[in-house]
Amino acid sequence: MIKNIIFDLGGVIFTIDEKQAIRRFNEIGLKNAKDRLDPYRQSGYFGKLESGEISAEEFRRKLSEDIGHTVTFEDCRYAWTGYVKELPQTNLDKLITLHQEGYRILLLSNTNPFMMSWAESNDFDHHGHPLSFYFDATYKSYQLKTMKPDKSCFLYLLDHEGFTPEETLFVDDGPGNVAVASKLGLHTYCPANGTDWTKRIDDYLK
Repeated sequence: MIKNIIFDLGGVIFTIDEKQAIRRFNEIGLKNAKDRLDPYRQSGYFGKLESGEISAEEFRRKLSEDIGHTVTFEDCRYAWTGYVKELPQTNLDKLITLHQEGYRILLLSNTNPFMMSWAESNDFDHHGHPLSFYFDATYKSYQLKTMKPDKSCFLYLLDHEGFTPEETLFVDDGPGNVAVASKLGLHTYCPANGTDWTKRIDDYLK
C-alpha cells in the first residue's frame, strides 16, 4: 500500500521549456547556452551548482568570466527560471488533494539557489504561497550535495524519512531517474513533460 509520494519539480509540477532557458542565457550573453543546458541533469559548472559543489556566488562569477562581463544574481535567476513554461493550477490542486487523502507528499529535485529564490518565494503560485506550502518536505540536489539519478539521493530520502520503498511512489519525467528508483524498489510513474498526470496518478495509487 502506497503511503508516500515523491515528486520531481521541473517537468512534473511545472512544465519545462528548455528553448526558453537557452534564449534567456543567450540574452544575458552566454553564446553556447545550447551546449551547456540539459533538462534532466546539468554538467560542468552548471552541474557543480546543482550538486552543491559551488555556491550561487561562485557560479555567478564563473558565468561572468565566460560571458566577458559581470552578470548579477537577478540575471542568473532570470536565465534559470526560463525553464518554467507554465505552472498548471491543476497540478497544485492535486498535491493538496493527495495530502488531504493522507499521503505524505515530498519533493526531490535537481535544482539550484537561483531557481529556488523564485520557487520558495510568495510569487511561486501567484496566490502568495511558496513551493514548500505544497509539500511535507523538500529535498534539493544542491543541499543534498548529489543529483538524480545517483541512488544516494533516494537512499538518503528514504532513510531520513523512514520510508520503505514498497510504500513509496516516485513521479519524475526523467526515464533515467525513474529507472534507478525502480531498481531500489520504489513504485514509479514517468509522465512526459507537459502531460496532465493528475488523473493517471490515481491508477498508480490503487
